Amino acid sequence: MAPRSRILAFGSAAALVLAGGACAALVNGITGEVLTIVLISAGLAGGLLLIFLEIGLDEERDLAREQARRERERRAPSSRRRPWLRERPRRPS
Repeated sequence: MAPRSRILAFGSAAALVLAGGACAALVNGITGEVLTIVLISAGLAGGLLLIFLEIGLDEERDLAREQARRERERRAPSSRRRPWLRERPRRPS
């Protein structure tokens, strides 16, 4: 998720919560209560879903990074591996 779209998404969720708070203060009666509940609930639920999305995307990036590292190690010869039978095996003493 691009930083600009991330800011826009979280900002709109926060704006819904603020609009719900403004409705609580400015709109009287049952209409104000309903608007307050709906807007605040939508803003908080949207924020929570965006947090879960960020966690999922982060896990996907880690998984892709790990897979790329494994692929690089599989293709490149490793300097840690010793070629077989270059050294004579030690005799038990």
